[in-house]
Amino acid sequence: MRWGEALAAIARTGLGFTESLYERERFEEILHVAGEIRATAAAALARDGQPGPHEDTAGYVQEWLRAVGSGVPGYVTPKVAVGAVVGNESGEILLVQRGDSGVWLYPTGWADVGYSAAEVAVKEVREETGIEVEVLRLIMVLDGLRIGITQIPLYSLVFQLRPIGGELRPHPLECRQVGWFSEAALPSPLAGAGLWKEHAFKAIRGEPVDVLFDRPRDPVWRRPEPEHD
Repeated sequence: MRWGEALAAIARTGLGFTESLYERERFEEILHVAGEIRATAAAALARDGQPGPHEDTAGYVQEWLRAVGSGVPGYVTPKVAVGAVVGNESGEILLVQRGDSGVWLYPTGWADVGYSAAEVAVKEVREETGIEVEVLRLIMVLDGLRIGITQIPLYSLVFQLRPIGGELRPHPLECRQVGWFSEAALPSPLAGAGLWKEHAFKAIRGEPVDVLFDRPRDPVWRRPEPEHD
């Protein structure tokens, strides 16, 4: 999946910077190869019972072509998401059950223009759960594709926050349920828990933690499991 998205990004960036008909044809051909890779990955996910966007090569290619910009706006980069690890005085974490997939995760959402990353974290918690929060620190910077919690290329900036008011109230469109959970009684299915759970609860308990991030890999494309620090 990551290979397909990387190839598509290279081709779309090329289309955004070239006026050469010959080069455009080559880049569009690369998009079709990338589409075959992504469709194959989506089909494999479907066989494993996991949700995928679609399994149609042409659908991927059309979607990518619609997003091609010109010049710098056409340089394809990962999207940015912001997550919020909120812990209460009982050592519990605030989780939401996503309205679309039914998967549980800490509050998270796309970075909005005009807001700082920390402001987005506060806004997402308030909108998704009804809880007012205060930002404490940045605790994770993760590549969503690399760690397998998303099928969209994104970097996730995850902040630790503490509650200062409000009442639990799930967003009527984005969330099915919200709640506080102890480390020993987490809900299921929980997205990517093996990657962030231990780090998040250490932060909630006040233990010293550095920012968790995906370590550089050598070679970048081959090591099957990412390392964090």
